Amino acid sequence: MIYRPLYVDKIMAYVDTPFVKILTGIRRCGKSTILKMIIEKLHKERGIPMEQIVSYRFDSMEYEDMTAKQMYQELKSRLCPDGKTYFLLDEMQEIKGWEKVVNSLASDFNVDLYVTGSNSRMMSSEISTYLTGRYVAFRIYTLSFQEYLTFKSQYAKVDDIHKEFANYIRLGGFPATHLHAYGQDEVYTIVRDIYNSTIFSDIVKRNQVRKIDQLERVVRYTFNNVGNTFSAKSISDYLKAERRSLDNETVYSYLEKLEKAYLLHRCSRYDLNGKEILKTQEKFYLADTSLRYSVLGYNDDTVASSLENVVYLELCRRGYTIYIGKTGDGEVDFVATRQNEKLYVQVTQRINSEKTEKREYERLLEIRDNYPKYVLRTDEFAGGNYEGIITMHVADFLLSDAY
Repeated sequence: MIYRPLYVDKIMAYVDTPFVKILTGIRRCGKSTILKMIIEKLHKERGIPMEQIVSYRFDSMEYEDMTAKQMYQELKSRLCPDGKTYFLLDEMQEIKGWEKVVNSLASDFNVDLYVTGSNSRMMSSEISTYLTGRYVAFRIYTLSFQEYLTFKSQYAKVDDIHKEFANYIRLGGFPATHLHAYGQDEVYTIVRDIYNSTIFSDIVKRNQVRKIDQLERVVRYTFNNVGNTFSAKSISDYLKAERRSLDNETVYSYLEKLEKAYLLHRCSRYDLNGKEILKTQEKFYLADTSLRYSVLGYNDDTVASSLENVVYLELCRRGYTIYIGKTGDGEVDFVATRQNEKLYVQVTQRINSEKTEKREYERLLEIRDNYPKYVLRTDEFAGGNYEGIITMHVADFLLSDAY
């Protein structure tokens, strides 16, 4: 196992507290492995005897027809008579009514609970009802660029960070694709399997979607328009032009289901002048850039929007709430806030003319406050500051501790 301190250290801070620790994220992002890391830490660093640590994986065929009552009885039978029991319960959403089981265990026994799941039923209203104020949630993402470099260094020499960054954009960050020196075709085969299992298990099967071809057309549209603002009406109009009628409400429903399966992240626009969140023309980003390429094929022309995607995900990993900033007649790619902190980020693949340079920097110069402002790019550039705006290579920004 390759240690992922970004998550493990945060979760370990809540060991032996009364909170249920809930880990969520897209399939195969590493939740199960993180649970194994927690088991190792509990045993080796905290000295918890292994007989007090109990783990289950509920997506196993062994538990396919298990009811919540049966789950409760099973887990109750594993309680340690002498001391606290540490339950690590993987893919809990497979058992209907699991929330009641967890609540009962947490209320009635001396336990410490860790739970994972791959869709947002893990964060549904049922959890709020049964576990109000009694859980802490951890969103697990695919590998950051820093984690990608750590994984790759296990089997290959890492020399040129900027060259590796180009590979990271193209191959994405699902942990399973970076355990060995896989080629592009092998990586995309693995990612397509993750994509297909997510679509059919977490969306089609769970929601009894009948018109799968419609769903896949919506998926392809969103994958093809990463980094572009659009609405449900935009998708509906596009499909109508292709003689595929689909009303706005159905499109909204599909987008919501894709979000709940953690395939998509919705990013709203924020009016920097009016200081309000706008409800139209949002952007969507993918859980991982490799999803787009495994489904639609790799294309150099899409790198610019993939750059936005990886910056968006990195800001999410670091706990920022992110919006698209609407200025008077343009946009700032990201306005990121975290408690009392704020930063503005503009992402561009290259600046090859004075006109482009003016566009990228002027939008930030229009903002009259003293919060940090960044222009991130991947081409060669001189100097690192433009009238107070920090210019960085995207890869260096992702590895930086400065924000």
